[in-house]
Amino acid sequence: MVELEKVLRKVLKTGKVYLGSKRTIKALRRGEAKLVIVASNCPKEIREKIEKFGKPVIVFNGTNMELGAVCGKPFSVAALAVIDEGESDISSLIEKKD
Repeated sequence: MVELEKVLRKVLKTGKVYLGSKRTIKALRRGEAKLVIVASNCPKEIREKIEKFGKPVIVFNGTNMELGAVCGKPFSVAALAVIDEGESDISSLIEKKD
């Protein structure tokens, strides 16, 4: 989890990310999202919608409030879409998960 947090912070700083399940699903529909990160307590129906797009999904080992805190936001974040990974190597985490 520590590695994911570190990489996620770098993506937020140098790349492009959409926060929130609604924006994440819209990005998936438009084909913009490279991968999705979901909180461990992301609602099942949201997770099912996200997974049907076939993009890699990384489960953040923490709640939506903790994921929001990692993103530097004072609110919960159940899901986020990575549009551009910037200078991070978040794609290396996908290989580990598969």
